[in-house]
Amino acid sequence: IATMLDETREEATPLQREVARLGRILGTSVVIIAAVVMATLIIVQPVETPNDIATVLLLGVSLAVAAVPEGLPAILSLVLALGVQRMAAHNAVVKKLSSVETLGSATVICSDKTGTLTRSQMTIQRVITASGESRVTGTGYSPHGTFEAQGSASLDDALRAEHIVVLSGGSLAGNAGLRMLADGTWAIDGDPTEAAFLVAEKKLGADTRRQARFERTAELPFTSERKMMSTIERDREHGGELVLIAKGAPDVLMDRCTGIRVGMDIRPFDDIVRAKARADVERLSNDALRTLAVAYRPLVPGEEAKLDGSLERDLIFVGTVGIIDPPREEAAIAIAEAQRAGIRVVMITGDHPRTAARIAAQLGITSNDARVLTGTDLDALDDMQLARAVRETQVYARVAPVHKLRIVDALQTDGEIVAMTGDGVNDAPALKSADIGIAMGQTGTEVTKEAAKMILADDNFATIVAAVREGRAIFDNIRKFLRYLLSSNMGEVLTVFLGVVGAGVIGLDDASNGAGLVLPLLATQILWINLITDSGPALAMGVDPEIGDVMERPPRRRSSPTIDARMWRDVLSLGLVMALAALGTIDIYLPGGLVEGSHDIDHARTAGFTTLVFAQLFNAFCARSDVISAFTHWFANRWLWAAVLLSALLQVAVIHLSPLNAAFGTVPLALDDWLICLAMGSAVLW
Repeated sequence: IATMLDETREEATPLQREVARLGRILGTSVVIIAAVVMATLIIVQPVETPNDIATVLLLGVSLAVAAVPEGLPAILSLVLALGVQRMAAHNAVVKKLSSVETLGSATVICSDKTGTLTRSQMTIQRVITASGESRVTGTGYSPHGTFEAQGSASLDDALRAEHIVVLSGGSLAGNAGLRMLADGTWAIDGDPTEAAFLVAEKKLGADTRRQARFERTAELPFTSERKMMSTIERDREHGGELVLIAKGAPDVLMDRCTGIRVGMDIRPFDDIVRAKARADVERLSNDALRTLAVAYRPLVPGEEAKLDGSLERDLIFVGTVGIIDPPREEAAIAIAEAQRAGIRVVMITGDHPRTAARIAAQLGITSNDARVLTGTDLDALDDMQLARAVRETQVYARVAPVHKLRIVDALQTDGEIVAMTGDGVNDAPALKSADIGIAMGQTGTEVTKEAAKMILADDNFATIVAAVREGRAIFDNIRKFLRYLLSSNMGEVLTVFLGVVGAGVIGLDDASNGAGLVLPLLATQILWINLITDSGPALAMGVDPEIGDVMERPPRRRSSPTIDARMWRDVLSLGLVMALAALGTIDIYLPGGLVEGSHDIDHARTAGFTTLVFAQLFNAFCARSDVISAFTHWFANRWLWAAVLLSALLQVAVIHLSPLNAAFGTVPLALDDWLICLAMGSAVLW
């Protein structure tokens, strides 16, 4: 496992890749924009003095600043951090900020069964031995219940003796504990499946005898490859002889058995008996019960010195138990919601294939006759065959750690964004390889939690789907403030570029400043616009409430860019509208314009500057959706309104406070001027 973890590469998240790509695009664009505007200035307007040259250079730098959404990294981090906080409140603890958005992009959720899709309250419900079958009443970990034999209310001596060996053997070949709390309820320590044997044994009243009789001397632990575990016990009642007791998957254990316990006798485990035992297992599995078998073998003196799998041979088969682990009701609802959102849910479990198929059907993952692939099936597939199989298969059973890793890698190669759950050490490589590894907080090992990017505090599948919804809403908000920032910055760039070209064509000069160059916006004004419009409103959009049901649409593909062609069209068109509104305002205030009276370039530029600010503030409402009107959910985001009003007040200050007039080249505006600027700026809404 350690080697697999070391060799497994942790890929960058889709958001990290997209932000890096966007950075490269913007970096190149900024240099081109600044160079083109500066070259245009030099070509269409006279640049004769050092002051003109300084103005051109300063404007180029200012445009570069305007074109780059420099607040993006900070806003992105804050939005993701707020998303992490909201997810934590719903029991989903995210360890990496960028993983918040990744979960929202998931196209496949690979989930373990036990504890995630089921309640992990293991209860032995059926016991089958050579002499018959019984049903066990009672649920959970309270040891209150009875054994009812088929056709009889109680167990006969032979059946009871066999049941004692099954349950006591299963308890010995385990490491769980059962204890009563101060309030009279019962709690377990360790694995719930192992604890189920302790509870059933206590119901049968056989636990005290086992504890006094046997003493453990060694253990061959369970692994997902072996699918069984064994302990070596010293039997105090029989002169301290050693006995190996094994518990594991029935098909694995039967292959190691040569005898079967019938009452107090040992008989051959021949083909007929073996076939009946296998049929019993199939019957339990068809009833959605998890099956485990128990076997044992007295050891020859000296055998225990070689503590390895070679001791697990010539075993005496005792019987099989059927364990119920009821599906979570909320898991079935969450799976339906995930499927409605276009997300495939895949179950990967170590259980019997029929049990896995039955539980998957109950939860709505597949139909009853759906294909189930086992670890053995996966071993027989090459990479090409596996790539085809993972597109169709929803349930995997009897799998090992290497199989989970192969499944995840095959899905990712097919273009899927994979979320993978797990709790055991053997799940860690697959969790590290997945786009979003999800560890169980209650039953998960520390190794798994370290390898994962998210931890479920309640081990509940429904929490994953709730986190997917949150991740999608966060991604929508990222697109909102990207649309807002880029279109607003495009408005500034186009205002300067088109204004410079227009002024050069008509031969306008800036006589008030004693310069030959005329600029629609001064460098300081461009920086001011960035200061008051790029931060507050963009951050407020990062906490925008969900507009529409984000789970009604399919997930985006790995190849889908965050900023697609449609958004780039919006950025250009909105930027052009803002530029035309600002330049139109400047034009109507210039001498000969629509507004009566003689106005100098400073007055016209101040009006255009104010119009552009208002246009960007109105754009904050437009950017909330590319398909829904800005007037829908108009008052849904109070933080956005607060940010817009604060920015508007700061603009009033820069227009009417004398020290700021001098710093930013503005002049006071009359009330009718403000109304004109407001009306022109609102063009972006209409």
